[in-house]
Amino acid sequence: MTHLLNLSLRASALLLSLRLASACTSRQDDPGVEYAPEMYDPIPYEPLKQTGFNKVNAFGINERMPPIATIPRGKANYYTHIPKDSVRIAERVLRNPFPYTKANLEEGKVLYTRICSHCHGEAGDGQGPVGLKFKGVPNYSVGTYKTMNDGHIYHVIQWGRNRMMPHGSIVNPEERWKIAMYVRVLQRGEGPDALSKLVAKGPAGTADNSADLTDRAYQGPEGQAQANKASETPGQGGAVAPNGSGVTYIPGNK
Repeated sequence: MTHLLNLSLRASALLLSLRLASACTSRQDDPGVEYAPEMYDPIPYEPLKQTGFNKVNAFGINERMPPIATIPRGKANYYTHIPKDSVRIAERVLRNPFPYTKANLEEGKVLYTRICSHCHGEAGDGQGPVGLKFKGVPNYSVGTYKTMNDGHIYHVIQWGRNRMMPHGSIVNPEERWKIAMYVRVLQRGEGPDALSKLVAKGPAGTADNSADLTDRAYQGPEGQAQANKASETPGQGGAVAPNGSGVTYIPGNK
């Protein structure tokens, strides 16, 4: 019995040494024998893994390019089909789909403070730390900036304007609209105190007293054109004219 056990141990040691020897190689690019290779190269297809073994897709990768002129699921609101330099079209066509409630205004304030106040200032007067250094940041309560509607502000947040860089990749469509709401509050020239006066009356009072903020003369949708609806003619780069004549805005026209 002892003899058989010794032979078994010697055979196991010999096999282990042979396996270790086979794992060693003089080639620097040869990893040798991998233990449990499924831990490194999983059997299921991973979309971002470029294995080079996929025989079906082009270039041997698992991920495929999406079809041209398609929008990812759940991302329709990200596309308004309004050219980036056509802010005048945006202020006539886009409509804020969210009501001016206490919750929305307060969330807009939080988002504005985190993302915008370093340039535009907490009071919207352009006196943020960055605005003081580089100058030229507008005061929301002065001149034409005081009359910007939600669609105008939304479009500028998405695409940027002049020296302001685009922020469309930083805030999603819902967050852009809520920031626009708070900018409308700052247009009163009272800073954050204007929001406190509105929300003190509660959600119903806030909604009732926001008529001057929503600027109905500009905020009404043109037909069915709203920011929360996908375009029926994607890829044309324009929007149907508000007079219903079927004329299409050419990209770049304002």
